[in-house]
Amino acid sequence: MTLRSLAGALALQAAVLVAAPSVAAEAPEALVQRQVEAYNAGDVQAFANTYADDVELFELGADSKPFLRGRAALIAEYGPMFAKAKPKATILHRTVSGAFVTDHERVTAGPRTVESVAVYQVESDKIRRVWFTP
Repeated sequence: MTLRSLAGALALQAAVLVAAPSVAAEAPEALVQRQVEAYNAGDVQAFANTYADDVELFELGADSKPFLRGRAALIAEYGPMFAKAKPKATILHRTVSGAFVTDHERVTAGPRTVESVAVYQVESDKIRRVWFTP
């Protein structure tokens, strides 16, 4: 390869990189925060749109198996709760490590208030798995 052909190849590569549209991935923390905001607004569609089609929710434990699978099941579970109890979550503490976001949350739904920890795993700009403390 001559110097001229190498320079041409590099110029072509640079042109392709500049012309390629850049798709900025949403940071895991921003995605989880958007999910919390939709939860607090009671907007089940915006809430569900932050989750992967094949989302899985777990309760932490030695024999942890998903208690909910799929976005349709998520909507079926949370939609009526949003309408009836109008839950609100307050994030008491958040830790981010790569694709994992861990929230210490206080949730009020109707007269009931509970504190728990939720660990969100983000894949391809969607929440793929969530683990909750019992």
